[in-house]
Amino acid sequence: MATIREEFAKFIAQGNLIQLATAFVMGAAFSALVTALVADIITPLIGVAGKFNFSAWNTSVNGSVFQQGLFLNALISFITIALVVFFLIALPYQRYLDRKAARAKAAAPTTRTCPECLSTIPIGAKRCSFCTSVVPPVAGTALPS
Repeated sequence: MATIREEFAKFIAQGNLIQLATAFVMGAAFSALVTALVADIITPLIGVAGKFNFSAWNTSVNGSVFQQGLFLNALISFITIALVVFFLIALPYQRYLDRKAARAKAAAPTTRTCPECLSTIPIGAKRCSFCTSVVPPVAGTALPS
């Protein structure tokens, strides 16, 4: 029986855990990059038109400071990241799945409808199990002997 240490080492070495950790680190780095882009370039450009500094925009009430500008920067960062993830990951992946599903062959039918009682019967049946009427064979199917 494996020791706890060996089990833990096996768990850590699993490929999907390593991939998840790598994706998390890359996501955090991308988030930091987008946050810097928004805080240092986009919101100052928006503020140029109104001669307004978003990062310095705050309100003080009874000694409590509300930093609306920093919240606005975070909101713009979130929307930017969400759009990038949607257009560069989610949308192409969904289109890939749609193309893959369209290429998949439809399975051959295994049942058919009885012409007399409209019940579902096996495709190779000679007689309906519900109404006992004789049903004609389906073209292209081998009938059991």
